[in-house]
Amino acid sequence: MPDDVTIPFDFSRKLPPPPAAPPEERKVLSVAQLGRVLERTLDEALGAPIWVQGEVSGLRAAPSGHLYFTLKDEREEAAIDVVMYRTNVTVRARRLLVEGARVRVRGRPTFWSPRGRLQFVVDRAEPDGKGALLEALERLKEKLAAEGLFAEERKRPLPREPRIVGVVTSATGAVIHDICKVAFRRGGANILLSPATVQGPSAEASIRYALQLLQRVRGVDVIILGRGGGSSDDLRAFNEESVVRAVAACRVPVVSAVGHEVDVTLTDFVADARAATPSQAAEMVVPDERARRELLEHTDARLVRAMRARLTEDQIRLGRIERKLGDPRLAIATQKRTLDETTLRMHRALGRAFEARKSVLARIEPRLLARHPGRGIARERAELERYEQRLLHAARKWLGACAGELSGLAGRLDAMSPLKVLGRGYAIATRADGHALRSAAEVALGERITIRLEQGRLEADVTGRHEES
Repeated sequence: MPDDVTIPFDFSRKLPPPPAAPPEERKVLSVAQLGRVLERTLDEALGAPIWVQGEVSGLRAAPSGHLYFTLKDEREEAAIDVVMYRTNVTVRARRLLVEGARVRVRGRPTFWSPRGRLQFVVDRAEPDGKGALLEALERLKEKLAAEGLFAEERKRPLPREPRIVGVVTSATGAVIHDICKVAFRRGGANILLSPATVQGPSAEASIRYALQLLQRVRGVDVIILGRGGGSSDDLRAFNEESVVRAVAACRVPVVSAVGHEVDVTLTDFVADARAATPSQAAEMVVPDERARRELLEHTDARLVRAMRARLTEDQIRLGRIERKLGDPRLAIATQKRTLDETTLRMHRALGRAFEARKSVLARIEPRLLARHPGRGIARERAELERYEQRLLHAARKWLGACAGELSGLAGRLDAMSPLKVLGRGYAIATRADGHALRSAAEVALGERITIRLEQGRLEADVTGRHEES
């Protein structure tokens, strides 16, 4: 039909009513049916196993042997729950799947109806480098270690009798209750809580402020920094640089009791001591009064027995010595007489030695005077003067002979000097190289020669030459 054709229409004619829509059929699914639909949809969309990369967070090993963790995207706010069943957990997988590591995992996404959760079931894991958080944490650890904050020589011993034990932790958590329970069981101690937020964005500033408050109390001798276990995100505040430096700057020793035994944070390295749990930290800090009392009683009993045995042995030994010594006054008198005799012999021996040395000195003195160095020096000086006069006379005689010989040689040299010949009107002709000309054949026509007179020189060009036989 052509485009410009118009079809007439009667607007006065009523249109038939539109057909009625069929009644809507409501299909109601049960929760289990919805779960199966979602699971079937995932299987149809992703038929084969897929690879996913991300950063491991919140790793947890179940008693059944399964591994549960969260795989986080480092560039965007995205995460997915991951499970690796025990049959796929190998030694290599356990070594690769650590908190903060970047990995590639192969598996299938599934919908777990009992919990209504989407999770990724993994059967294989491969390394994909370190996670960004783990790399940053290692760089910070190396930086602080290079500054010496983790050095063993910085760590201070814990006080044996702390007056007040400061605690930095949450006021509502189980950590403070565990510490107080252990402290009470070990005999009691003064526990001073400085409450802090130990998880979340405000935890870093809260922990630093709590440490500052405790250090203002003069009686605080030691501080326990603690919290319960958790994932790396939960413990992130204890890896912050400002918190680590605040712990290092504490004026009193600090015990780090962060997380469980497997959890390690930077505050564990900088603290003066590390405890696996907050309860163990309380046992390290609070002395056990009952054990100390029992030890003291046991030590006291052993000391009394040892003292009694020692006194008995000393009494027996003293009796033996008294019987051997007898009357000490007699022994003293005997020793005194021996001392007097020895003193008299010593004086006599000293007198004889003095007389002998005196006679020897009398014999040696005349010989020493005969060999007095002053006399020898005078003799050598007189002989030196005679040699000096003879040397001066010989030198003058030799210089006179040399002067006469020099005068004769100078006269002969002057007589043979070519300058004498120049004075009589003769001249010396030389080439450019300084060679004296003796024959006209030694020079070429046009060559420049030098003619030396008695006074001055002449430069001449050879225009002709005449050779005489």
